Amino acid sequence: MSAALEPRRERRMVWVLAGIQFVNILDFVLMMPLGPQLMRLFDLTPREFGLLVSAYMFAAAAAGIAASAFIDRFDRKKVLLALFGGFAAALLGTAAAPGYPALLAAHALGGVFGGVLGMQVHAYIGDTIPEGRRGAATGLVMSAFAVSSVAGIPIGLVLADLAGWRAPFALLAAGAAALALLAARVLPPLAGHLHGRRAEHFLATLARVIADPNHRRAFLLIAALMLAAFSIVPQLAPYYVRNVRVAESDLALLWFVSGLVTFFTTRWIGRQVDLHGKQRMFRAVALASTVPILITTYLPPVPLAVAVLASVLFMSISSGRFVPAMALVNAAAAPGARGSFLSLSGAVQQASAGLASLLSGLVIGQNAAGELTRYGWMGWFAVAMTLAAVWLARRVRSVS
Repeated sequence: MSAALEPRRERRMVWVLAGIQFVNILDFVLMMPLGPQLMRLFDLTPREFGLLVSAYMFAAAAAGIAASAFIDRFDRKKVLLALFGGFAAALLGTAAAPGYPALLAAHALGGVFGGVLGMQVHAYIGDTIPEGRRGAATGLVMSAFAVSSVAGIPIGLVLADLAGWRAPFALLAAGAAALALLAARVLPPLAGHLHGRRAEHFLATLARVIADPNHRRAFLLIAALMLAAFSIVPQLAPYYVRNVRVAESDLALLWFVSGLVTFFTTRWIGRQVDLHGKQRMFRAVALASTVPILITTYLPPVPLAVAVLASVLFMSISSGRFVPAMALVNAAAAPGARGSFLSLSGAVQQASAGLASLLSGLVIGQNAAGELTRYGWMGWFAVAMTLAAVWLARRVRSVS
């Protein structure tokens, strides 16, 4: 780990990293609640919409594998800023896409940069923040998902209603450009991992990371969690609209309330990780998450207040699993290989999420009334993957 930063600078760095993660996550997650609108405008089937979501993930997975071979050879700040610039360009491409094929390509390009970018954020935390404060920092950065739900998604949905679906992506691109300038000033150079490093072939780098049994167990853990999450999440908004009878105009409220609660629960869980340990907190939150998974995937038409409550339970507890899980994965990295390990971990995450999204698009159908069918099957699959993750987590050792 690099020399510790003074507290004020560390706080500023973590908040900037959280901002980068917010923009990164919002680009991806905004596509899902826009699903009903995009499916209507482009006449997409659930399978085509599932491909749109999974294309981002598969592109991110391929980029993560490629990046893992060389990313530890450069200053992390330079890598992060270069990735963020490419990501902003992909956002502009998404906003300008004239139709479904171009949208598919631009969203996939966002995955190329965004998937590796997210792992570099976690590499920064692992290389600069001591173990005793790492859980809280991870919780803050991962609360970016909650903030995107509280502010980003509702604002994006309102903008989409007022000015079309392109508007939120154009605004996000402008925000990314401004945040890149701030990051260039605030983030410290991070090249300590380069000292004493010998040049090696990229295949040797990959082999060295994969050869570590602890790394492989960490990869399986995060793969199981992503399979659990993304067998449900991509079709969540269409299910709420078509099956639960939530109006499209009410989706912003649903995501706002769910994200607001998740913002606080995610940070609380991060503090509990530092107090009680990663293993214990992951086991508790992961097991608790199985209940709202099944409630959500079998939810019938209900009043809006009940739908919001179900969404709050699902998002807050399901998102909470990832705080101790990412702390476990981050700590499993062998010293000197964190960037390559986390890039490969990101590739595993994205490939698993893409596979789950593709699988859900194949399994879930729609009846004559336009309602989604077999969503509950994916709920049971998500429960099985969550239980597998609990078993795997016990076998991951913290080494850094």
